[in-house]
Amino acid sequence: MAKDKIFNLINKEERRQKNKIGLIPSENNISPEVAKALGSVLTNKYAEGYPGARYYEGNQVIDEIEIEAQDRLKKLFDVPFVNVQPYSGSPANSAIEFALLENGDTIMGLELASGGHLTHGHPRVTFSGRFFHSVQYGVGEDGRINFTRLRQLARQYKPKLIIAGNTAYPFELDFAQFAQIADEVGAYLLADISHVTGLIVAGVHPSPIPYAHVVMSTTHKTFRGPRGAFILVTDKGLEKDPKLPSKIRKAVFPALQGGPHNATTAAIAIAASEAMTPAYKKYGRQIKKNAAVLAESLQKQGLKLVGDGTQTHLMLVDYTPIAPGMGGLIARALDTAGIYANKNTVPGEQGSPVYPSGLRLGTPLVTTRGMGEREMKQIALWIKQVSEHTIEKYPLPTDLEQRKYFVERYYKEMLDDEFLRQTEKDVKALAKTFPLFAPQWRLQESET
Repeated sequence: MAKDKIFNLINKEERRQKNKIGLIPSENNISPEVAKALGSVLTNKYAEGYPGARYYEGNQVIDEIEIEAQDRLKKLFDVPFVNVQPYSGSPANSAIEFALLENGDTIMGLELASGGHLTHGHPRVTFSGRFFHSVQYGVGEDGRINFTRLRQLARQYKPKLIIAGNTAYPFELDFAQFAQIADEVGAYLLADISHVTGLIVAGVHPSPIPYAHVVMSTTHKTFRGPRGAFILVTDKGLEKDPKLPSKIRKAVFPALQGGPHNATTAAIAIAASEAMTPAYKKYGRQIKKNAAVLAESLQKQGLKLVGDGTQTHLMLVDYTPIAPGMGGLIARALDTAGIYANKNTVPGEQGSPVYPSGLRLGTPLVTTRGMGEREMKQIALWIKQVSEHTIEKYPLPTDLEQRKYFVERYYKEMLDDEFLRQTEKDVKALAKTFPLFAPQWRLQESET
């Protein structure tokens, strides 16, 4: 029997991942143990409800798995309540907002252009921006959150919920300052730590646990687990509202979701075990070291970074001084050359979301593969070279009508671009020397 085309495509994708260098900060590679749980028979079982209160029979083992996942995360973060059923980060944030708010209540989150997330109240086009009164805060000229302005807005609008989180903000989140402001106006504080969970566990980023009422994280970024999420309620949260756990349980199910993905729940439990090991702490520290070296090297190559650097795992290259609106074209050129990142808007964007001026880079995935400071310096050089080549050879027209046809032609031309193809060969030669998951990060038998 011939192999299904899908398996051929899976193999093709595996080769792509092995032969290229991934710098998208929200992507990571899972361990073989996490992969084994994801591909297990747990996918076969329907488990609508919660442990001890399912709507289907035959969930005795599933209950044990979910409780184990909860217990591991409670221990890891020292919190009294955990929900591991959210399908991903956006549904988890929506569940928290559904649990804490009524339609029309005021929320505050970091604006998208300053590095915030769509679910933090982005106006008009999102659930959180349409069903609640959204007041967005931003960053100052230094690229950092402007807490003076944030406090002014909070006092003026009296939000019921303040969200501290990011998706493209390269600096540490000062949860203590967020908490002071939230407490002043009586707001709930939600810490969305999706991007920095691994750094928090490793002790190289401040923890929100003493300050936030509710904490949300995806499990597939720096946490290095499956594509899922969890919600934590802290002791401070219970003090503010003892019914918080019940409200969140009901918001996740039955309000917004059906049956949980049991294989994902098991994989989250495995990832939590990995996060408890000394190797994981070392991994989290290396992510930050690699990011610092990559940022410094990019600056030495003459590229501008938003905020002049990074304090976390990610950074934003700002092409505004040399090529406004060309973030997307440079991202595509880099992908052709074997390095994949993503276009991104920057604070004070002169382009648009379609033609942004930024490039978002991060080091979780390359660190998982075992790359270190030496590789970061080489990667920075390639990024500089590809950026210069693209800006010089494919300048973006200023006329909006011309741009569409230009971009289509450019995407075709670059496939045969000799410089990009040679860079791709060099990138591939380096990438192939590193496995998708470095053996030094594997969970040892003595740790299971």
